[in-house]
Amino acid sequence: MSQGRPNVIVFFTDQQRHDTTGVHGNPMGLTPNFDRLARSGTHLYNSFTSQPLCGPARSSMQTGLFATQTGVFRNGIPLSEDAETMAKVFARNGYDTAYIGKWHLGGSDPVPARERGGYQTWLAANLLEFCSDAYDCVLFDTEDQRTKLPGYRVDAITDAAIRYCDAHHDNPFFLFVSFLEPHHQNHVDDYPPPEGYREDMTAKLWIPPDLATLKGTSGWHLGGYYGMVKRLDEAFGRLMDALKSLGMAENTIVMFTSDHACHFKTRNSEYKRSCHESAVRVPTMLTGPGFNAGGQVRALFSTVDVAPTLIEAAGLAVPEGMVGRSIIPVVRDARAPWREDVFFQISETETGRALRTHRWKYGVTSEYDEDAPRSQVYREAYLYDLDSDPYEMVNLVGLTVFRDLADQLKSRLLAWIAEIEQGHSPEILNAEPRYSRQYRLKPTDLTGFSDAEAPVGAIRGG
Repeated sequence: MSQGRPNVIVFFTDQQRHDTTGVHGNPMGLTPNFDRLARSGTHLYNSFTSQPLCGPARSSMQTGLFATQTGVFRNGIPLSEDAETMAKVFARNGYDTAYIGKWHLGGSDPVPARERGGYQTWLAANLLEFCSDAYDCVLFDTEDQRTKLPGYRVDAITDAAIRYCDAHHDNPFFLFVSFLEPHHQNHVDDYPPPEGYREDMTAKLWIPPDLATLKGTSGWHLGGYYGMVKRLDEAFGRLMDALKSLGMAENTIVMFTSDHACHFKTRNSEYKRSCHESAVRVPTMLTGPGFNAGGQVRALFSTVDVAPTLIEAAGLAVPEGMVGRSIIPVVRDARAPWREDVFFQISETETGRALRTHRWKYGVTSEYDEDAPRSQVYREAYLYDLDSDPYEMVNLVGLTVFRDLADQLKSRLLAWIAEIEQGHSPEILNAEPRYSRQYRLKPTDLTGFSDAEAPVGAIRGG
C-alpha cells in the first residue's frame, strides 16, 4: 500500500439504538463483535446524530456540516453536487473511493454520477427500502446497471464489501458500506430479520425501559429489529475476519456507527424525527491504527465529527469549511479540550432544536413548514435530567425550580443556533410555569451553570 497510508472503512447501519449493544447494557448478547472491538479499540460512548432523519444525517456525515448548512434539511433534497465530502478529500489524496448500499442523498434511482458525492466505485441505491427487500437485494453499479445480489440483504452487501477489499491491495481505499438494517421495510411496515431470528429474539426479549413503559410498536416489532441487529453484528465480524485473512487488519481503520436510532412510535407517529435519546443516540466505535486500545471515550461526539475524524486519522488535512471536529486529540488525551454540549436539529414533521450536555437535555419545538429549515419562534418542549432519568420519562419543563437552569440551557441553545444557522436569532417562549414540592435542587445540581461570569461557550461540566 502506497506510503503505508491506512485504508478506511465505515460500517454504517440505519436506525440502530445504542442500547442494542452489550457495551450499552443490552443483556441479550446481540453484538459480541461490536462489544469486543469497542473494548479493544475506541468506544465513543456518548455518540449522537446531528438530526434524527436519514437524508439530513447522511449529509452531515459526508460533509462534516449540519443539515441546515448542507441544504439537506429534510428528506427528498439531493446533496449539492458542489458539496465537499469525505470521498472527494480522500480521492484528491490518492485514495480509491467506493460506496456500497443505501445512499439517500440523490434525486432518483439509479443515482446519477454527479449526485454520488464524489465516490468513484458505486454499488448502491438511493432509496434501498423501495427497490429491494430482505431477500431481494437490488443495487445499481457504477454504470447504472441493475444488479441483484444473492442472500439476505445484510449478507449480500457485506459480501460485496469483502469482494471490494480483496480486489484492492495495491492502493489505499476509503470504503463506505451502508446498510438499510435495522430500519423497517416500508411497504410492510415491519422489521424483517433472517429466517428464524425473530422467534429466537422474541423468546429471550429484553425491553428497554422507555419501550416497556410507552410501548409504541415495540410489542410486535422489537423481535425482528433485534434479529436484524444480530445479523449486522455477524456481518461486521465477517468483514473484520476478511480483513485479517487479507493481511489488511493492521492497516485499516474501521468505524461502526449509525445515522440515527428508533423510538418505535413512542415519541411521535413514526420511528425517528425526535430529539429523545431513543432517536438520537447511536452506537459508535473505531478500531485500527490510532484507535487500538483507545478505551471508552465519554466526550460528546456528533455525526458532524465523523468526516474530520476519519480524514485526520488517515493523515490528511481536514477542510477548513467543516464545522465538526476530529475526536483524535481526545482519544490520545482525555484532558484535551472538547465541547460540553451537542446540538440537534429537526426540520421535518416538526421544526425543533435541542441541546444535550452530559447531564441535561433541553428541547424546543414549533409548527412545521416543509419549505422552511428553521423557525422564527420556538416554545420549550422538554427538559430531562439524564443522571436520574436516562430514558427521559419525566419531563421537567416548566417546573419553576428549574427555571434558572432552563434559562442557561436556552442561552446555550441560542448560541448554537446563531453559530450554525447563519446568525439566526429566533425567540424561544418559556413553558407554562408549574409548581411542585417533589423536586429540590442542591447547589451541585447546577455545577457548571451557576457561574454568572462564565460565557456560554466557556461553561464546563453539565
